[in-house]
Amino acid sequence: MSERNRRRRTEDLQMSDRSRRRRDAYAPETYGNREQRARRPRPSGGKRRRTSKGRIPRPKGAMDYNLLTVIIFLVCFGLVMLYSTSYYQAQLKFNDGFHYFKRQAIFSILSMGAMIFVSKFHYNLWKRFAALAYLAAVFSVLLLKTPLGQTRGGATRWIGITESISFQPAELCKIAMIIFIPFMIEKMDRKAQTLKGALLLIALGGLVSFLIWKISDNMSSAIIIGGIAVAVVFIVSRRVWPYLLMGGLGAVGIAAFVHFVISGMENSENFRFRRVIAWLNPEKYASDLAYQTMQALYAIGSGGLFGKGLGNSTQKMVLPEAQNDMIFSIICEELGIFGVCIVMVLFVMLLYRLLVIAENAPDLYSSLMVTGIFAHIAIQVVLNIAVVTNTIPNTGVTLPFISYGGTSILFLMAEMGLALGVSRRIEWE
Repeated sequence: MSERNRRRRTEDLQMSDRSRRRRDAYAPETYGNREQRARRPRPSGGKRRRTSKGRIPRPKGAMDYNLLTVIIFLVCFGLVMLYSTSYYQAQLKFNDGFHYFKRQAIFSILSMGAMIFVSKFHYNLWKRFAALAYLAAVFSVLLLKTPLGQTRGGATRWIGITESISFQPAELCKIAMIIFIPFMIEKMDRKAQTLKGALLLIALGGLVSFLIWKISDNMSSAIIIGGIAVAVVFIVSRRVWPYLLMGGLGAVGIAAFVHFVISGMENSENFRFRRVIAWLNPEKYASDLAYQTMQALYAIGSGGLFGKGLGNSTQKMVLPEAQNDMIFSIICEELGIFGVCIVMVLFVMLLYRLLVIAENAPDLYSSLMVTGIFAHIAIQVVLNIAVVTNTIPNTGVTLPFISYGGTSILFLMAEMGLALGVSRRIEWE
């Protein structure tokens, strides 16, 4: 056989082998458990074959577009509501009704780019920087005690980078917990499932929570950060009773604190005590301590079934910081119960997609990381709605994706990028 014919035969055999691999890669019978899917060769091209249920299997490398769609809907809805809520106050303060809207729109566009950028990287990259992220989070909180710390509304919660750019260390701490705690669980292996290991992990999260609460007086962020750590550790724990015990002790402690405040602290100058007093008797302090809460309740009560219509809110003219933590009350007033249901459905869909990604994640670290993101969003949404409806004392927590805040939307979208990055490594059926 001549050299030319031998080369041609070799090329034919290689092409035949590639065709066979592409055919086997998309065969329905190759879909099985995770180990079987992991061994499946990745196709380089060719027509995708439909499964027996008529669905085209999505190859690895494609992100969860269902989650991406929900995120885009939430961000766009948030921009519309922010414009409607903030126009009047922005016109009074800055002589520009679009002031808050323009800033939030710019941050939203940048955050979208950051989300896509983060999703391109393999999640193992973040594992390498987990310990550094934790230390950076602690250091950023300590910076609040330096001249870089900025005080607004009586609370020092921001670090100033320039005159117009600042960020909240609490937001960095949240994403640091999401990356760091799963890393420690994977590193500790079986020790993380013991009571001693669980307490150590919770203590690491509790340290950051304590610093946030003590230095920045940000109780809501401290609760969220601690909640992320507890939720992730709970997933890998074998015993439930320690968490039930902690929950019971926490409930007893809260009840004792409320009783202590009621019994003899009504005239206290401590702002935390005064917040609890205003929460218990909002009508009595409607003109000062509970003014914001009462105006929010008026907005919720006047919305009815379908609301007054977009842009027709009257409470936004008197409700302090309506575009921030009280924007949910304006949604109730302008869109009514119907609009609230839409918002809740969007958040439920978002959390559901995060659960799906966590359940199908390739390994333990990526699954726990997405679980931490789920815990963050769920806790923050519940806290915000509870504050607006006066179920709990006012803590100043924002509504994810909807409330005004450049730092908040940027770090939230980075978290969504982490989740989408994990979804890219899942071989969806």
